[in-house]
Amino acid sequence: MQLRGKRFTVLGAGKSGLASVRLLLRRRAKVFLSDSAKQEKHPEIIKELDELGVAYEFGANTHLALDADAIIVSPGVPLTIPILELARAKQIPIIGEIELASDLAEAPIVAITGTNGKTTTTTLTGEILKDAGWATVVAGNIGTAFADVVEQNVGEKAINVLEVSSFQLDTIKDFRPKVSALLNITPDHLDRYKNYEAYIQSKFRITENQRGHDIFVYNHDDEIVRSFADSLSIRTYGFSLNEQLKNGAFIDNGEMIVRLARERESVIAIEKIGIPGPHNLMNAMAAVLIARSIGIEYESIRKTLERFTGVEHRIEFVRELGGVKYYNDSKATNVDAVKYALQSFQAPIILIAGGKDKGNDYSMIKDLVKEHVKTIITVGDGAAALEKFFKSTVPLQPAGYSMEKAVELSRGLADKGDVILLSPACASFDMFESYEHRGRVFKEIVVSLK
Repeated sequence: MQLRGKRFTVLGAGKSGLASVRLLLRRRAKVFLSDSAKQEKHPEIIKELDELGVAYEFGANTHLALDADAIIVSPGVPLTIPILELARAKQIPIIGEIELASDLAEAPIVAITGTNGKTTTTTLTGEILKDAGWATVVAGNIGTAFADVVEQNVGEKAINVLEVSSFQLDTIKDFRPKVSALLNITPDHLDRYKNYEAYIQSKFRITENQRGHDIFVYNHDDEIVRSFADSLSIRTYGFSLNEQLKNGAFIDNGEMIVRLARERESVIAIEKIGIPGPHNLMNAMAAVLIARSIGIEYESIRKTLERFTGVEHRIEFVRELGGVKYYNDSKATNVDAVKYALQSFQAPIILIAGGKDKGNDYSMIKDLVKEHVKTIITVGDGAAALEKFFKSTVPLQPAGYSMEKAVELSRGLADKGDVILLSPACASFDMFESYEHRGRVFKEIVVSLK
């Protein structure tokens, strides 16, 4: 993509949008930023834009945004807003930051998506590659915008490992990973997509431009994903907890086994893997297949699997106080993620849940809640939906819009040996800037308890 001298509008002043602005400026493009939020909400962003000399508008997306050769849309911006409808009518190309950055990438790309497990799998894959001596960038939906780091990663043993969301996949055009992975698909973001099928099709786009010797790593136990993998003409490697696969990773007698073409390797005993739980075993198998497809030796992979203990905000142990253990699972922004969390504990659970509801269907965890949860503490906009669904299943206590109150109520209800678990099943934007912000606030409150 030739950027010098071209006019770009960046839609959305979040992390991805600002990274796009910086990348475009480095490439000598002309940039205009448009955001519908009020200007006074973003003093730090305004300061940066002024320092960069970028023209901008806040409070509305006006016709000024259409004076562009292309529009770069941030993942948080719905693609149905009026200004984008006008852009399509004018045949102005609309792409996302991942597409923009990937077009400039010199190193090959590994792209990982799925409803759950993306961050753990992406982080673990990055660690395996770093430990094996590769110059590895880990970016995308995981926190670091790809546009901020893509130009730094060059060389024979350089590689980009990206966590990619459905929103980011919605705006790809030529995005082509060397290795892609689809971990699972369960209902999510139904406040954004017209139906579940539309969300599924968005995830499937990760292989859209793959061909030749490119590789797709997939969850063989997920019927939707397996059916999709069977339809592809590129190489596919599956992973399974339930079947011994001819081409992929599986479990046999407590060992993780990889069987590919001319090799069959016992990678590691399950009990030695640093991240516990069946969901993390799936994540680990995906990471191993990705690493092996790039040529990483099993001995190196094994060492990383033993030392890697997980990521922040995903069933993260915070502290033990008075015989009660506190866990931060703020990244559980959908019901399926909460399911994995509830399956990870044998002890009784005080569950803190709620936030910005995304059209959640709580029926899939009703039995788990009944079996494992003593009380649900509800917070945020999603409290009413939780209370309506679980009112005859377990006791509930509302904490309003206060995480402090939620922790206080939980502590008062917990007995020695119990677990207090923040696993919201909802997005964070009703109370917090992000799920990371929510998790940090929870941890700060817990750590401050006397």
